[in-house]
Amino acid sequence: MNTKHEVLAILDEVLSLDGRAADFDLDTPLLGALPELDSMAVVGVINLLEERFGFFVEDDEIDGSTFGSVGSLVAFVEGKQAHAG
Repeated sequence: MNTKHEVLAILDEVLSLDGRAADFDLDTPLLGALPELDSMAVVGVINLLEERFGFFVEDDEIDGSTFGSVGSLVAFVEGKQAHAG
């Protein structure tokens, strides 16, 4: 599974970006840069990440920096996968 591709698909789906996320790279800023990414959307993204990747996110595991960029979010998911496996 391509983690970056899957994370971008989740962002696109939850934020209703109509395919715009496909153009994002690892340096693309998220929180504060995408008006669609509000606190409720963050919860939706986390829920879908948990569902698609099969891990659970504790409240104290994430902060704003997790959603700072595509790269930081992908790194978080890859870290969760490494610990889950």
